[in-house]
Amino acid sequence: MFFASIDVIRIVREAGLLIYPLGLCSVVAVFIIVERMFALRTSAVIPEDLAEAVIEGRAPAGDKRSALGRILNFTSRHVGDHEATKAYARLEVIKMERGVSYLDTIYAAAPLIGLIGTVTGLLGAFSVVDPQTRMPDPVQFTESVGYALSATVLGLCIALPALVGSGHLQRLIDKHAAQIDVLLERVLARQNDQAASKQP
Repeated sequence: MFFASIDVIRIVREAGLLIYPLGLCSVVAVFIIVERMFALRTSAVIPEDLAEAVIEGRAPAGDKRSALGRILNFTSRHVGDHEATKAYARLEVIKMERGVSYLDTIYAAAPLIGLIGTVTGLLGAFSVVDPQTRMPDPVQFTESVGYALSATVLGLCIALPALVGSGHLQRLIDKHAAQIDVLLERVLARQNDQAASKQP
């Protein structure tokens, strides 16, 4: 009922030139959310077989197809250098955060861009005065004010998915980072035990 009464085409048209930056924000937000969701899937970050190998104390062979695999590969090539290994793990977490900060910018900027359209639209609505009565035409004025808010509506419609997407992706990254920390501690502890056992 409610959505049927909304003229979406006119809302887009009334947004004017601001539809281009709003449209760009929308496309970028969708691209980042889809790309990060694909890149942060569990099999691409912490494959189950590698995680089980670390938990069971086996020496897993790291590969470069997953974040955990790259960390294990680095660890096997720098045995004993725990600080470098932890720094490399932090670097992998930073790679997982790539692009998420742009979502924060989009959900902050999109409503502001829409607000610019609303303010300029309201200025235009107040400038339309009937020369005979020297007063705005009530019907035209009300309609103009209503559609002056169209840019803000579009900005909010872009900002909300960007906000939700950013929050979800950040929680996913935090979860992966915590799991990597736990698994890495097990690997480093095993290396310390092996080094201690080799000492006379």
